[in-house]
Amino acid sequence: MQITLNGERKDLIESVSVEALLGNLGIDARKVAVERNLEIIPKSKFGSTSVRDGDRLEVVHFIGGGNAEVIPDTWEVAGQKFTSRLLVGTGKYKDFEETADAIAASGAEIVTVAVRRVNIADPSQPMLIDFVDPAKYTFLPNTAGCFTAEDAVRTLRLAREAGGWDLVKLEVLGDKKTLYPNVTETLEAAQLLVKEGFHVMVYTNDDPIMAKKLEDIGCCAIMPLAAPIGSGLGVQNPVQIRMIIEQSQVPVLVDAGVGTASDATIAMELGCDGVLMNTAIAQAKDPIAMAEAMKLAIQAGRFAYKAGRMPKKMYADPSSPLAGLI
Repeated sequence: MQITLNGERKDLIESVSVEALLGNLGIDARKVAVERNLEIIPKSKFGSTSVRDGDRLEVVHFIGGGNAEVIPDTWEVAGQKFTSRLLVGTGKYKDFEETADAIAASGAEIVTVAVRRVNIADPSQPMLIDFVDPAKYTFLPNTAGCFTAEDAVRTLRLAREAGGWDLVKLEVLGDKKTLYPNVTETLEAAQLLVKEGFHVMVYTNDDPIMAKKLEDIGCCAIMPLAAPIGSGLGVQNPVQIRMIIEQSQVPVLVDAGVGTASDATIAMELGCDGVLMNTAIAQAKDPIAMAEAMKLAIQAGRFAYKAGRMPKKMYADPSSPLAGLI
């Protein structure tokens, strides 16, 4: 015999009760409702109601309300999609174990890595790659510590040779006290790297003009500082960062200066695609807890940005209506 079950044809060897049919399908009869030929069968009659040839049955249950398909809030850089909008660095932790634990707690998918010489005197020393799996995380080689375009380009060429990475973070610093970017050297390095096929995410100051020049060169993401590297001062120039966001056709991520969770939220509420941080997590009293806090802060800021904040007003506006006031 043949029946139609939830819109699909199904063959049965013999007539069975509704209860037996559900049992054979591994369905808990207590959790479903059954309709046979457009008539609902009470649960009390599942055992005494037979399924016959030609019957059409619908078996339904409860699911979460809303759309059946939830579109994830992803962002894209250099053709790669990511869910986490928090990018983290790997320096300043007490050891590699803590680094790995903090990254896991942050939920980050992209981690920045510096390129340094191998310890020739003791090559058995542990390496970051032994604790943070590049098959699980996207490594983003950076040029931290480079003060010339030549050194930055050389460093990233070595990084590509070492790991095959084309997605890189470029930063060329101006001086050791402020660690502000040297914009002329940054431009020169970016031009060379883009010509060589690198996908360049570039650290720069919060100047919309410079940001536009770097985008026009072909950089795949613009990363203006919130404040000096490692300062923890938070977003100092929200108006200019907002200008960069509005003019850019590539992702904009705040890089440097975040100190605590509220700073990250502010950056996201401006409309940034993400935030990159290192010191704020690594130098916290509890890096693992701070990594979790930063993850939640990024999510809250993104949700708030998408929701759209209320307009700011000079004077009070009562939330309760005054009509009918006693």
